[in-house]
Amino acid sequence: MTALEIAAAVRAGERSAREVVDEHLATIEARESEIHAFNLVLADEARAAADAVDAAIAAGDDPGPLAGVPVALKDNLCTRGIRTTGGSRILDDWHPPYDATVVERLRAAGAVAVGKTNLDEFAMGSSTENSAFGPTSNPHDLTRVPGGSSGGSAAAVAAGFAPISLGSDTGGSIRQPAAMCGVVGVKPTYGRVSRYGLIAFASSLDQIGPFGATVADAALALDVIGGPDPRDSTCIPDAPPSLIDSLDGGVDGVRVGIVEELTDAEGVEPEVRDAVLRAAAALEAAGATVDRVSVPSVVYGISAYYMIAPAEASSNLARYDGVRYGLRVDGDDVLSMNARTRAAGFGPEVKRRIMLGTYALSAGYYDAYYGKAQRVRTLIIRDFAHAFESHNVLLTPTAPTVAFKIGEKSADPLSMYLADVCTVPSSLAGHAAMSVPFGTGAANMPVGVQVLAPALAEVVMFRVAQVLESAQ
Repeated sequence: MTALEIAAAVRAGERSAREVVDEHLATIEARESEIHAFNLVLADEARAAADAVDAAIAAGDDPGPLAGVPVALKDNLCTRGIRTTGGSRILDDWHPPYDATVVERLRAAGAVAVGKTNLDEFAMGSSTENSAFGPTSNPHDLTRVPGGSSGGSAAAVAAGFAPISLGSDTGGSIRQPAAMCGVVGVKPTYGRVSRYGLIAFASSLDQIGPFGATVADAALALDVIGGPDPRDSTCIPDAPPSLIDSLDGGVDGVRVGIVEELTDAEGVEPEVRDAVLRAAAALEAAGATVDRVSVPSVVYGISAYYMIAPAEASSNLARYDGVRYGLRVDGDDVLSMNARTRAAGFGPEVKRRIMLGTYALSAGYYDAYYGKAQRVRTLIIRDFAHAFESHNVLLTPTAPTVAFKIGEKSADPLSMYLADVCTVPSSLAGHAAMSVPFGTGAANMPVGVQVLAPALAEVVMFRVAQVLESAQ
């Protein structure tokens, strides 16, 4: 059952929330050992929450639009009193004293959290192989990665562990694993969803968003978690329009552009490119106008991203010093304690990005690296603005390839970084973007098509996604 169907059945008294949760926990028990989608399964807490939903219904109250719906939470979202690791040994036994805003909103809507999902450490990675707690496998082929960094959240939905999950997207960490696992994944406009309670990676890029088994489920989840939050100063103050109520608006008259630089880029597998063209044809058949469009500066997206994101990470991760919280490895003095703590607590990829970011921000190099990357970011924003003057949405591949084998790219960081070549540009621009499953590619693995929209244009983006889903 979809999240919409579960919520409707529970609210009508046709099914109990406890029954729904028990079914999903049984599915988790049957396959979790081979997939490792979770760092922590919340079986007892989930049953107690489901019982509370059932009690509310019995009392004549409405628990909310996600009544009894199991959800999985990426393990970089704070949950009060529940272990939250960020995929890192440096937070191995950290229990936050507060909930993230999105966690509060899911609970208020009647959703039931069933677990904290695995991720690349501090969300730094494209395959969920960088987790301190071991890799996650793709439910479609256990020898392949689920994508990253929100691979556990994508795998949880693909495996049927939960119809909805939450992830975070800094450079593609929701959309890329959604494509590789064959589910829907959404990066909202920067500021549409509160980041309060999200363990920070790169604060000008990080955004929380949903995974769903269907476009409608993802729309419902985003409706629940989105909106203003006074605890996040970067949050957009205006309430967003309902997505679930506008899904069936169709695409008649919508102008769609196929981004040449990303669709025709070197490294994009033929089956992936064909999926984008087939998606465009389906939209044209449904009444949209389709043509090709150039966004020249997106080819510099990866280069700019790997200056800006590590620089912000270098600053954000300075708080893990062995003093305030998390891991502490004793030393002869404060400096040695701090160095030993960070050496033991951080994994290789996190150390690589901290060093890269610190270098980019250092005296004498700031303007040459970080400053120039920010100027490239401005060019990307301008080129997207020009493209959106004549198009409502843009289409690209989500990932250039289908899911690759576990270990295949671990020794080649540059090859791994290129897995996000199609997703990074919209992150730099702060725009809305989502991945929609559209057929299969090599080895019969899922392929995702990416729909890009201007900031705050989620309504048209979801209408396009709904048509793509219906066209298959």
